[in-house]
Amino acid sequence: MQPGISQTGVDAYDDRTLWQDFTYDMGAVFQGIGFAYSRPLYWDESSLLPLASTVGGTGLLYVFDDDINDGFGKHETQVPDILLDYGYYAGAPQNNYGLTGAVYLTGLFTRNEKLRRTGVLLISSATATGFLQQLSKSVVGRARPGADFGKNHFRPFGGSPAYRSFPSGHAVLTFTNAHIIAKQFSSPWVKAGIYSIGVIPGITRIYAKAHWASDVFLSWAMSYFVVEAIDLYLDRKYSEKYNASNKNARTGSIDLTFNGHSIGVLYTF
Repeated sequence: MQPGISQTGVDAYDDRTLWQDFTYDMGAVFQGIGFAYSRPLYWDESSLLPLASTVGGTGLLYVFDDDINDGFGKHETQVPDILLDYGYYAGAPQNNYGLTGAVYLTGLFTRNEKLRRTGVLLISSATATGFLQQLSKSVVGRARPGADFGKNHFRPFGGSPAYRSFPSGHAVLTFTNAHIIAKQFSSPWVKAGIYSIGVIPGITRIYAKAHWASDVFLSWAMSYFVVEAIDLYLDRKYSEKYNASNKNARTGSIDLTFNGHSIGVLYTF
């Protein structure tokens, strides 16, 4: 049993070595991924509403994908290049793992359990969602908006980058990070600001005609559910809990908003 995790009733924190922390954390990464992937086996009636909301939201956006794409196209030149660049580079896997690795290593070497746990959650969530979105892209083979085939054109296992629209890797990774970072704060205003930054890459990918609105929405939902599952598992592995004193406080909700030429996320508290 790993020493230093207070809820397991083991040795004092100072008795641990960095190597013990590291091996324990890497085990938690892979176990957390497995836990998240196994969750569908344990769905019950309480899972029907979020599942139906995700399917319904994705389906509704699918109906309006062409209209949203056309609306965004009319305003593409009005979007500052800095936002488009941020959206692209923030969602790049190498940049994402550079950030998550830095967070984890900082926590490891400073012996900060909260940062270690946050790094584990970042790494495991990014890996779990990243694999799912890559697999889905290959299997579904949906044509990107920029390919000009329309929203209904699919070529399963097509292989070509033009057929890797569904879902969005950039939206998955950046919203995963945003949701995890937002967990560190109790203020709804801070959370809303973090989520606002986290959805920018997904929205810019619509402007860039790399993804449809339904692709991006499903990516955000995937990130949310995977992070929640792994975080639940890590509660069993680490004594550090996020905002433990505020568990009975009112929680916020995240809702999708869109019209013919815009899409966004509304954080309600």
